[in-house]
Amino acid sequence: MFYVSELMSNPPAEYASELQRKVYESFSALGIPFQRVDTDPGITMEDCRNIYARIGVRIVKTIFLCNRQQTEFYLYVTTDDKPFVTREFCGTLGIPRVSFASAEKLWELTGVLVGATTVLSAILPSAEGVHLVMDRGVAEGEWFACTDGTATCFVKLKTRDLMEKYLAGKEISII
Repeated sequence: MFYVSELMSNPPAEYASELQRKVYESFSALGIPFQRVDTDPGITMEDCRNIYARIGVRIVKTIFLCNRQQTEFYLYVTTDDKPFVTREFCGTLGIPRVSFASAEKLWELTGVLVGATTVLSAILPSAEGVHLVMDRGVAEGEWFACTDGTATCFVKLKTRDLMEKYLAGKEISII
């Protein structure tokens, strides 16, 4: 049985990472209300369906990509049921072919481990050069749900708060 806690609207009592601490401090400083659940490690899409059943919002899929030279990196946020098609992604953005970036680069640039990839890491100085790309369906949705930088805590917030407050000043390509 996959564990999902009751909904909470307070930060964790202890932070599992520097990113997780910064996420909740930013929510507080920016006046962003949120709800969260603690879970078993939510790695698979089946795990995310269990989380969705509790919080009522589908968990986004966030993919970390890079070009062949590993000089350009992309955080792509899309719906959980949309297949990733490299040719369409690259064609829409007008960029050369991309592939999945390494776990080492994911950690180095975004401060997360595989399974915890999140657009919330965009607040880290190390993620400054990472291109943010979001599926139009996600950007236009009322609610947004993702990891908080750990694979054991998922947050739900208004998409408008994410885009206009949390990611304010960041360039985001909507595709």
